[in-house]
Amino acid sequence: MRIRFPHARVSRFVELAILLAVGATVVQAQSAGKHEQSTSNDKINESLQDLQSQVAKLKSLLVELRDEVARSHAETAELRHEFETARAESNAHGVSDAIPPIGSATSARAEDAQSLAQRVTKLEEDQNLLSSKVDDQYQTKIESASKYRVRFSGIVLFSLFDNVGAVDNEDFPALASDSGPLTPGAAFGGSLRQSQLGFEAFGPDVAGARTTADVQFDFSGGFPSAPNGVTFGLVRLRTGTIRFDWGHTSIIAGQDSLFISPLAPSSVASLAEPALSYSGELWSWTPQVRIEHRLEFSEASDLLLQAGILDSLSGQTPASEYQQVPQIGQTTRQPGYAARLAWTHRLLGRSFTLGEGGYYARQDWGLSRKVDAWAATTDWTFPIFQKWDLSGQFYRGRAVGGLGGGIGGSIVSNGPIASPATQVHGLDSMGGWAQLEFRATSKLEFNEAFGQDNPEGSEIRNSSWGQQNYFSPWLARNQTWLANFIYRPRSDVLLSLEYRHLRTFTTVSEPYSADHVNMSVGVLF
Repeated sequence: MRIRFPHARVSRFVELAILLAVGATVVQAQSAGKHEQSTSNDKINESLQDLQSQVAKLKSLLVELRDEVARSHAETAELRHEFETARAESNAHGVSDAIPPIGSATSARAEDAQSLAQRVTKLEEDQNLLSSKVDDQYQTKIESASKYRVRFSGIVLFSLFDNVGAVDNEDFPALASDSGPLTPGAAFGGSLRQSQLGFEAFGPDVAGARTTADVQFDFSGGFPSAPNGVTFGLVRLRTGTIRFDWGHTSIIAGQDSLFISPLAPSSVASLAEPALSYSGELWSWTPQVRIEHRLEFSEASDLLLQAGILDSLSGQTPASEYQQVPQIGQTTRQPGYAARLAWTHRLLGRSFTLGEGGYYARQDWGLSRKVDAWAATTDWTFPIFQKWDLSGQFYRGRAVGGLGGGIGGSIVSNGPIASPATQVHGLDSMGGWAQLEFRATSKLEFNEAFGQDNPEGSEIRNSSWGQQNYFSPWLARNQTWLANFIYRPRSDVLLSLEYRHLRTFTTVSEPYSADHVNMSVGVLF
């Protein structure tokens, strides 16, 4: 039953609102008058008197309004009492002019109850949906200085390793070496430094393009000179890019992997650098700007065009620990140039991809000694059976030590670089790798891969000084064979066991061999 207030009460409400507005105006006028030196004291006193009279009227209106509310409560109670009395009489006599028959009332109450139950059910569903979204935001939302979303992700990776034979790096080796008093031929240990952290930011649309940015870090940047410093892996910048993505075209700027060498063997044991590095895998995190455009021929076939400029890297170690000194490729004042063409076709429910790439850069080794660096690459991913895939890459190039080719060597020389009489020559090399993958289930896969990097041995032997190389000037060939399984009991948990055999050849000694066993567990977040 709806209770209607008398019109007098509405008029009192209106009068009260008018008086409040007048009072506020007077107060504002008084406040403004305090800041105006030209306002007289007489006007202020007059305003105060008016305000006092208005306050008195407001008090009287409030008293009247309170009386009206009390009377309304009394009327409501009386009406409720009359309604209860009438309902009791109708129940006693079985009929009432004011109350519908019992069957009709029961039906109406049942319909009301059913409608109420439906509304309650819908409210519960809406509440559950809202709660799930709130929980999702609680888990994924990271506060940023802008209004745009930021996502934090990464992997915590712990590895146990056992080596038989001397290697260049205990936890993710790439080369075998000669053992000695300071380089024992066996070792066992654990490491957490291949864990990774990453941030991804989702920005606004710019000229119709969706903008994103990301940056990736790990803890494989070396060790501090401190007791047990081997457990204090230093943070290292890996990649960081800014992307502008339209429908079929993208522009990417930042530090990224080589787009002319997009593949890497499947391995959890080697995340700090790609597996088969310096065994045929070209890789480098290189500052670059590139453009990508995709042509779609059909739902099952497309062509990817990539082209860009890159910082010309030669594999040098920094000349200073704190200042950036120009590298051999940077002193030419021109970047490296690269392009790739990749065709993809759907086959056996997966993608068959064949790519061809090219790279060119100039290097200035001082004293008018210029070297042309170049590489030609081929990459493929080929589904051969329902659960089997064959993938790999191949390269042929010169002076590509900065891209991981030539086992890290770019040139050969017949003397020290600082000597004007020393001649330099770009080191020719070739290499590649292939991997066979068997995906037993959606959670379990088995991989086997082999790779080899082969600098031109005759160039190294004919050079009295060897090659400019971070590892050794006499490296002639490096081979790596690996086999592993990767098990994902959940989408965010990885378990892996890997065996790796390394064999490294030089021009001055017998080949070195080493075996590496790695057991890893990782949690993605």
